Amino acid sequence: MTALLPRPGVLDISPYQGGRSKLDGVAHAAKLSSNEGALGASPRARAAYLAVAAELHRYPDGASEDLRIAIGKRYGLDPARIVCGCGSDELIGLLVHAYVGPGDEVLYSQYGFAMYPIYAKGYGATPVKAPEKNLTTDVDAVLASVTEKTRIVFIANPNNPTGTLLPVSEMKRLRDGLRPDILLVIDAAYAEYVTRNDYSPGAELVDAGENTVMTRTFSKIYGLGGLRVGWCYAPASIADVLNRVRSPFNVTAAAQAAAAAALEDTQFFDLCLAHNQMWRPWLTEEIRKLGFEVTESVCNFLLVHFAPGDRAKAEAALTAKEVIVRPVAGYGLPDALRISVGTEEENRRVVAALAEVKEGAA
Repeated sequence: MTALLPRPGVLDISPYQGGRSKLDGVAHAAKLSSNEGALGASPRARAAYLAVAAELHRYPDGASEDLRIAIGKRYGLDPARIVCGCGSDELIGLLVHAYVGPGDEVLYSQYGFAMYPIYAKGYGATPVKAPEKNLTTDVDAVLASVTEKTRIVFIANPNNPTGTLLPVSEMKRLRDGLRPDILLVIDAAYAEYVTRNDYSPGAELVDAGENTVMTRTFSKIYGLGGLRVGWCYAPASIADVLNRVRSPFNVTAAAQAAAAAALEDTQFFDLCLAHNQMWRPWLTEEIRKLGFEVTESVCNFLLVHFAPGDRAKAEAALTAKEVIVRPVAGYGLPDALRISVGTEEENRRVVAALAEVKEGAA
């Protein structure tokens, strides 16, 4: 018998590994491995989620109309050009599905999100990495990596797992340097954490033409990672394509209700942003005082670097204090750990664990 085989490229995929979520024998470990919101979800979002319980037998609104209107109001965007998805991951996958095929290339920066090459391989395309400079997307390197086969360029801005960003001027230079038939996807999952005045999530680049999409998520500052809800802002023609290829009820009723309520709770949003603005610099400084290198981050996490052989010791010390962090060897950073900004108690636990590592090495 002939074996049933998937599309070429699928078996070359190494499955995505999410951040570890449990420690054996520990009921409530500090989970700082997935960049989730340190303060959880808005009280209004939780209430809206519970309110849907009586209607669980009903299908959700397939168009996510109320949520799209709420997003448009919050960010000053046209709801007709917003498409919602099961996390921004789904929308990234749908863009590859709609615009990429065998023989095409998907281009992304060296330390970009791991799902970009996974989706590319899944549809028979070739993923291509452009080298970064100082753990930051290098526009010149991206443009130099473009070939006649390039169909999509993914830029996570800010980037995960490095926490670095490109200013708006560099993103515009990148868009201007790409052919009109190349789709630029700006993955702005961490945009809400950025307060620099030289940054933009990318809506103005979407509005400037027909070949740029901005993706966003409710999984980070809004604290709704467990509900899997994201969105994108796109030219009308691309929004139309996404609505043709997405599943008919891809965002649950509970997710739509909670996300819309989270957008309205600006007081809780401000609290989450203020928490991150306070504790990210504190955590950065305290870890640097111990002698470890920390990449300057604009997100809700830090990339901490260790001497060869010390990364495992650091992870073990953190585990001993019931803290879960994220190794990033899969991104080509074998001597680094990504550590989310947590609550005050969790952040202090991180510093105490790393201090023990430093003392042991002395």
